[in-house]
Amino acid sequence: MKSILLVCLLGAGMGQSAHAVDASIALTAEALQPYLFDAARTGDAQLLSELIARGSEIDAHDVQGNTALILAAYHGRLVALDVLLQAGADLNLADVRGNTALMGALFKGETAIANRLLADPRTDVNTRNHAGQTAAMFAALFGRDTLLEALAARGADLAMADARGATAEVLARQQGNGLLADRIAQLLAR
Repeated sequence: MKSILLVCLLGAGMGQSAHAVDASIALTAEALQPYLFDAARTGDAQLLSELIARGSEIDAHDVQGNTALILAAYHGRLVALDVLLQAGADLNLADVRGNTALMGALFKGETAIANRLLADPRTDVNTRNHAGQTAAMFAALFGRDTLLEALAARGADLAMADARGATAEVLARQQGNGLLADRIAQLLAR
């Protein structure tokens, strides 16, 4: 419902006719900012593009500490993610727990999103969250075998340890994924 009203407001603000909408409503970038997060979460790429064009701050954080890119990644919205990346969104910004868009994609098992983020040379694969965890540790924790291979290919440091001293290999073993832990050990031996 919010998106429909916003489209009406944006249409009115652009000089198009909109029934029962006061065209004098000030549509400032600040007033439109919350809709950027909604558009990223729902994957409304057209609205997202319009909001960015109207000056919404692409790297702003919502009240939960998420950026639009983090929301698009977490909710598996590949087209919205691409709109944000093309507009210059910072791939390495984190939420209140220090988790990045890549970490969110790994947590949710959003393989296409994670691969898209890994394909971007701006992605720092060794960023740590507040618990000292990296994207490789997320891949190990959640059994994302193929994504762990992609992380290693991008230069992820598989020997890094989190705040408790656990490496990706240790985390995979703790999760009962001995095959993945053995693969990490092989990658480390190279």
